[in-house]
Amino acid sequence: MRKTAGMLCVAMGLAFAGTAAQAQEITLRSADIHPDGYPTVEAVKYMGQLLSERSNGRIKVEVMNSGVLGGEKDTIEQTRFGVIDMNRVNAAPFNNLVKETMVLGMPFLFRSTEHMHKTVDGPIGDEVLAAFEPHGLIGLAFYDSGARSFYSTKKPIENLADLKGLKIRVQQSDLWIAMMQAFGANPTPMPMGEVYSSLETGVVDGAENNWPSYESARHFEVAKNYSLTEHSLNPEILVISKMTWDKLSPRIRPWFVRRPRTPLARCANSGARARRSRKRRFVPPAQTSSRSTRRSSPPQWRRSTTSSSATRNSRTFSSG
Repeated sequence: MRKTAGMLCVAMGLAFAGTAAQAQEITLRSADIHPDGYPTVEAVKYMGQLLSERSNGRIKVEVMNSGVLGGEKDTIEQTRFGVIDMNRVNAAPFNNLVKETMVLGMPFLFRSTEHMHKTVDGPIGDEVLAAFEPHGLIGLAFYDSGARSFYSTKKPIENLADLKGLKIRVQQSDLWIAMMQAFGANPTPMPMGEVYSSLETGVVDGAENNWPSYESARHFEVAKNYSLTEHSLNPEILVISKMTWDKLSPRIRPWFVRRPRTPLARCANSGARARRSRKRRFVPPAQTSSRSTRRSSPPQWRRSTTSSSATRNSRTFSSG
């Protein structure tokens, strides 16, 4: 009897110790290819602050930035298998894995940044995030880091005719490869970390990305022609490994998926500030009309986008 009671006490003690240890601290590693200070890096840090406050310091998010854990394609696989807990990745590298993410990158799909926010913060965004779970990931939130535009080492991209024959770096996505082919360019998929040297050595003639990436990766040093085509507002997506998610208490899971507006606004505002500073420092981008870009699109591309209200709205972008 005493032996049984003793064993029960030991078991209860071990269970209590395990529960106490779990209640003390959870440290989640989150990957990002961009450097410290980049809008998405700061946004995930801010999310970590909110989680820490809500949990009285028990939950911490350690952002592993600057690609120290690998490129986006590599970190996606690591996150699926629980090697990395959380991961902030642009929607494009998910395209071949989670097909629902493809629609977000379609050119001129969104009328404005506000339109994009309204879409991803509503039922459509929820449907896209829910599509990650069968692939070993849980979609947590969307981040906005700015519109994507073309830049080149040779000449400004003022219309689609200027893209013809140019070797343009694209993200590792079948959708983006097809898009550049429809635009008349020669797509060259490669990780972000290889773009600078490829621009410098002529492996590619140009690329397309948002203002914060153009500056933080210092692509302006080797590709001085930045044209504000703003052809895509493809958002960033924050995911957590399903293996990590399943280990979290059901009580604290809602803290991750509430998707408060503040981190999204923090991310977007950081990008806007970076863009204003670059206007003072860099060669002014060429004036480019998104209307003329749509009008001169290849017939097969026009057919795929005419049903979108985005094709009925246009803005003229300038360097001012």
